[in-house]
Amino acid sequence: MDWITSLSPSTPQWNVDRPFLTGQFHQGTNSSSQIAETKGFSMDSFSPGIEKAIGSYHASVQELIVIDDLLSALVGIEGRYISIKRARGKDDNYAFQVDASMDLVLQESARRLFPLCESYLLINQFVESRSQFKTGLVNHAFAAALRALFLDYQAMVAQLEHQFRLGRLSIQGLWFYCQPMMGSMQALSIVVNKASANNSVGSTILNLLQSQTKAMAGDHAVRSLLEKLTQRAGSAYLGILERWVYEGVIDDPYGELFIAENKSLPKESLSQDYDAKYWRQRYSLKDDIPSFLENAAGIILTTGKYLNVMRECGHNVQVPVSENSKLMTFGANHHYLECIKAAYEFASGELLNLIKEKYDLMGKLRSIKHYLLLDQGDFLVHFMDIARDELSKKPDEISVEKLQSLLDLALRTTAAAADPCHEDLTCCVERSTLIKRLSMLKDLEIHRTVCDDSDLEEPVSITGLETFSLSYKVQWPLSLVISRKALTKYQLIFCFLFHCKHVDRQLCGAWQVHQAVRALNTRGTAISRSSLLCRSMLKFINSLLHYLTFEVLEPNWHVMHNRLQTAKSIDEVIQYHDFFLEKCLRECLLLLPKLLKKVERLKSICLQYAAATQWLISSSIDIPKIGTPSNSSLGMEKLKQLKIRNPPQAMKLATENAQVTDSILKFEREFNSELQSLRPILSSGSRADPYLTHLAQWILSVERDQ
Repeated sequence: MDWITSLSPSTPQWNVDRPFLTGQFHQGTNSSSQIAETKGFSMDSFSPGIEKAIGSYHASVQELIVIDDLLSALVGIEGRYISIKRARGKDDNYAFQVDASMDLVLQESARRLFPLCESYLLINQFVESRSQFKTGLVNHAFAAALRALFLDYQAMVAQLEHQFRLGRLSIQGLWFYCQPMMGSMQALSIVVNKASANNSVGSTILNLLQSQTKAMAGDHAVRSLLEKLTQRAGSAYLGILERWVYEGVIDDPYGELFIAENKSLPKESLSQDYDAKYWRQRYSLKDDIPSFLENAAGIILTTGKYLNVMRECGHNVQVPVSENSKLMTFGANHHYLECIKAAYEFASGELLNLIKEKYDLMGKLRSIKHYLLLDQGDFLVHFMDIARDELSKKPDEISVEKLQSLLDLALRTTAAAADPCHEDLTCCVERSTLIKRLSMLKDLEIHRTVCDDSDLEEPVSITGLETFSLSYKVQWPLSLVISRKALTKYQLIFCFLFHCKHVDRQLCGAWQVHQAVRALNTRGTAISRSSLLCRSMLKFINSLLHYLTFEVLEPNWHVMHNRLQTAKSIDEVIQYHDFFLEKCLRECLLLLPKLLKKVERLKSICLQYAAATQWLISSSIDIPKIGTPSNSSLGMEKLKQLKIRNPPQAMKLATENAQVTDSILKFEREFNSELQSLRPILSSGSRADPYLTHLAQWILSVERDQ
């Protein structure tokens, strides 16, 4: 209690020769008792039950009575002629009344001390009410500090009463010795009034104390007292904060800390729910942040979150704590902020090392790049060959289990078998097309553009080739970075690439059919024109795949990879990874609905043409059907035999089949029309999005070659 005692009035150095201390009733050699006796007054008249107006006594006797009543009022006790009335209203307050017959000078002197008496009562009531368990640790600590202050205050009143009993205290002396306490008690009464009115707890109490401290900047003694009371009240709060910052534990039985925990958000939701809010809302900031921690609130929240992640991983870690780094005091030197920053840097570094080293984040991202971004597509070629029949079915008819077994076979028989993460790859079949799925994701920009568009009608018949996708098993804590949302974006890119690969394979099959009839002289025929169209379509789809792979995915991946190497926290890792995915989605045209629709329409024409090519060729030349690209060598042999056997008849069929010619011209018109309509969209878009310039150059080169 030294810090309070030093601010309390020092023990009076009584001097009986000073008239402002002894008063008129102690002048000369007569004692107060002698004066009282000469005026017919004795100390027995103070006994209860005697009702007599104070005005009937001599002024010097009245002074004795008033001092005695004031000494009682200073500790909240009514006197004989000074009463205390408690008014009930919006706020509790007290009114002090004096006997109307009292000497006017004494009345005025007494009223000067009433504010101190009222402050005592208000503070004492606050101490009693805030010492209950339900009011919280900060209120407990604040009430304990006020109770310690009251010990010195009551000791001062006891000393004054002792001097009064010795006849050495006048009413002016009482005012003199009480005056230093007036400012402190009044400032505290303002705080407790506001705290009681708002039922303040926790950080609100600390903010009230700090605001009152700033308001008393001109009174050094009062300001110093309020600062030390704030320190005492804040020590309990800092104790809660210290456990959060150094251990990641919320030890807050009364909910006073400015960090809220939502236990209904499990970490498993990150890998299951697209809109999972675990990382953003499992731990969040409340509104009532202490003003001295306001600028560091974000760092404090993040530090505890990092420690929690490590504890959830079974990696128990605690920030190293020394006596110098304990958060038990705060002040103008801001040492506590340095301790918080050091704890943040430690927790951030530990978590980043844990995720990068133990859980091999970069290895997982590279594996996802191999499979979902088709960085190494050898397994996909094999898979598409062996799963062709299953993928050609409608989504409802596809056996996902069969696809999974075929995928496992493709992975085990290709270079992917060397990847330890290949077992985390799984198959899935969606129920809608790519554009429809994009429009359903409300956080993507395309949702606002096309969600009400009538062009989004689903095709009458879709197959697994349009809806097939790959997924990836990601465990905690890597799900913080590779969440369900991030995986969904990877899957959208994969679906687009997969379908482009499918179109490319179909066109390659058509091209092989055309190459098979090169032995015949088809110049000037529909087959010759079909061959040129097939080449244009192949150039278009290859240009698109080249753009997606080498102009978008690879450069952006290397940028993200370099950024992740220099990231200093898991939040930066998440930010860089999310930025990479958003940029890839946009540059892969998936967030540009007009362009995406045109590209999808062009791919649809290519697929229709590729499917019709076998019929077109077989209708023009009388040969057995050439099935799949793998059977093209057989078809070549049969065509060679046909050329040797009857070439004039084959040419006659090719030139006379008008239906074949019309079909090829129709495909050519549709393809050229869509390609030409794509050019102005690319040209206008490239001004706002420069990355489209390269794609425009590739597409325009297809037109020039026609």
